[in-house]
Amino acid sequence: MRSKPRIGLALGSGSARGWAHIGAIRGLEERGIKPDLVCGTSIGALVGAAYASGQLAQLEKWVTGLAWTTVVRLMDLTWRGGLIRGNRLFTLFRTMFHDQEIDDLPIPYGAIATELYSGRELWLRHGKVFEAVRASCAMPGLFTPVLRDNVVLVDGGLVNPVPVSMCRALGAELVIAVDLSWGKLGPYRERGRAVAPREVPGWLARLRPGWVEKKATGAEVEPHEAIPSIFEVFSTSLDVVEMRVARSRLSGDPADVLLTPLLPDFATMDYHRGKEAIEEGRAAVERMGPLLQQVIG
Repeated sequence: MRSKPRIGLALGSGSARGWAHIGAIRGLEERGIKPDLVCGTSIGALVGAAYASGQLAQLEKWVTGLAWTTVVRLMDLTWRGGLIRGNRLFTLFRTMFHDQEIDDLPIPYGAIATELYSGRELWLRHGKVFEAVRASCAMPGLFTPVLRDNVVLVDGGLVNPVPVSMCRALGAELVIAVDLSWGKLGPYRERGRAVAPREVPGWLARLRPGWVEKKATGAEVEPHEAIPSIFEVFSTSLDVVEMRVARSRLSGDPADVLLTPLLPDFATMDYHRGKEAIEEGRAAVERMGPLLQQVIG
């Protein structure tokens, strides 16, 4: 009798869209699919760590109750290495969740990070879980980098946004991947513009198109004449890089099943919209139901 294939789950980067990973995992569980190992990049590393440590339910409860005011309070601003230190957020995580050694997790786990000065891809497979997650989540310009073993680490999404290759290396025979870079650009992005304007904190509101010009000239700037804000240019540029790198990596090492949650109206910091993202993660599983049945059984 043929043994059950070893299933790997690759959870991609994508900032606030990453809460869709929770819905995708729940959707897979409802179909009786339980991954044997999980690898994650950036927000995927965080959700993957919660799943591998058996604490996904706690994370889901916190995410679905998250308010925008809480997101703002967790922003410990700095100008050294990024806009947000991340200390408040990960201090909170340490009070809410049990930190463990990666080697002691009940499900094999790995996270991807990038060595800043060499551009080298690093696989974090040992040490404390939260240290690995913090390094993998260090989005350039937004979160400050992490110093680990005298090496400066930033977001793994720069080099491997959807870590299928790591799943294969850890022994996965079949890989289910969740790529959050779909639905960010092009026609998807235009579709997302129809959504009502979202709340923004005061310090980000100051990066709105026209604010700098108004301050410099003292004149009002017409909305249709304003170029995108600094924050929008930067975050969209990262989206372009992430999407191109993800598709390039996936073309060379494709997943057996690729789940693509579509969240075109989600901004980088829309972490308070967890319920919407989780629902779309479940929907992504439903859309690929026939293929999952054929491949996984």
